[in-house]
Amino acid sequence: MLLLLIAVINYASAQEYGHNNNAGHYVHIRGINMYYEVYGTGRPLLMIHGNGGSIGAFKNTIPYFAQKYKVIIADSRAHGRTIDRQDSLSFEMMADDFSVLLDSLKIDSAYVLGWSDGGINALELAMRHPGKVKKLASTGANLWPDSTGLVPWYWKNEQRQFAEYQRHPPQTVEEKNTYKIFLLDWLQPNIPLKALHSIKCPSLIISGDKDLIPLEHTVTIYENIPNAYLWIVPNSGHATLVEHEDEFNKLVDDFFSKPFHQR
Repeated sequence: MLLLLIAVINYASAQEYGHNNNAGHYVHIRGINMYYEVYGTGRPLLMIHGNGGSIGAFKNTIPYFAQKYKVIIADSRAHGRTIDRQDSLSFEMMADDFSVLLDSLKIDSAYVLGWSDGGINALELAMRHPGKVKKLASTGANLWPDSTGLVPWYWKNEQRQFAEYQRHPPQTVEEKNTYKIFLLDWLQPNIPLKALHSIKCPSLIISGDKDLIPLEHTVTIYENIPNAYLWIVPNSGHATLVEHEDEFNKLVDDFFSKPFHQR
């Protein structure tokens, strides 16, 4: 009985996404040691988490897709177990990281699912490295960091947080990293609408109807990508893939699996 209990505990530990030594690896790319985990076999699917998040953000998503895809998911630069002591951080840098990660795994192209900042990274990856993205699904992404790209109350919260940082600058290594991650969303992204025209892969643009991204902004993203579908998730906030887990997984899977029909 004790051995069985130990086996159960070990299995549960192995399934702790983001800290799974059986599935986890480091690869040295572009000046950092990027931590990533791989689950399942089949067509490659890259998942990208949001600001301040980590691999564990997709704990409700990985098990579903790992049944038929090779799921690759990393802690983004300066997040989780991927340490980055450099001062600068940008979505362009991060997109280039993911491109090299795929290269290191000898993956020519992949499906891409991004949430929040990960959704921005998915768009950047498709713009900067178009051959790497078969199809992309982006939920909760924005193109610019003002009160039209974020709902006003959230943008004002960020404004107050920035002012607090000016009064009390970060001191420790951890505080400085947190500030760097904060600045990523305070100052970025800065994506011109015309840049979206270069995204040629089929794209699924997703937002909750009560998202932190204004509905009009999400619709604008959709309208400027040539081969795109739009899904506004009813009764959902920013965490579409958590709040509507079953529906989200099935619809995104259908989008990846079925032929795209031009609108």
